[in-house]
Amino acid sequence: MKAMILAAGLGTRLKPWTDKHPKALAIVNGKSLLQRNVEYLQQFNIYDVVINVHHFAPQITDAIKKNKGWGSHILVSDETSEVLETGGGLKKAASYFSGSPHPFLLMNVDILTNLNIHQLLQAHLTKKALATLAVSNRQSSRYLLFNTENLLCGWYNQKTGEKKGVEGNKKAFSGIHIISPGLLPLITETGKFSILDVYLRLCHEQPILGYDHSGDLLQDAGSPESILAAEKKFN
Repeated sequence: MKAMILAAGLGTRLKPWTDKHPKALAIVNGKSLLQRNVEYLQQFNIYDVVINVHHFAPQITDAIKKNKGWGSHILVSDETSEVLETGGGLKKAASYFSGSPHPFLLMNVDILTNLNIHQLLQAHLTKKALATLAVSNRQSSRYLLFNTENLLCGWYNQKTGEKKGVEGNKKAFSGIHIISPGLLPLITETGKFSILDVYLRLCHEQPILGYDHSGDLLQDAGSPESILAAEKKFN
């Protein structure tokens, strides 16, 4: 299996670190978020990784070269001219995955977890999903909505009250997806866009599955406070 780590974001919640550094290189107990997630993927025999870069991109590419990819084969998708968000970033890097019949993994660099990727992949294959999204029961400002078969049917912003799709069970998205390559030609959006917008457009015609991994360790490490919380959970 191949993977993509989304590392191009500006990391505004992580200021002042991100005034001079990329979010991907923020340190948790002596290791950067990027290193931790490269090594996390290795636990599941994932050694082929593409990483998108934008904010302080040379610092990330230098770290990859200096550390020889931490033992993985890492390619860089360059978004220095414009950050493309999750959907646009995947679309730009699509050629890396489109030649293979196998699903691939997409994840945010600022998520730390012990989610079992093998189990996530098995659920994806069993349900023959176009994409499978790791979700859990936790507090969030935005939720994905799923029907009784755990298929995506909508989205809800709890702060603003904005809704898309239809009513369903609320789950918080963990920033980790398994995606079948058949999704790639269905991405008609262009420029800068969220992959969630793609899922919400397709979910009434295609199986977009939710995989509940409540109980696993999960930490959003995108702010100074959450970095401190991550240091208590991840050695």
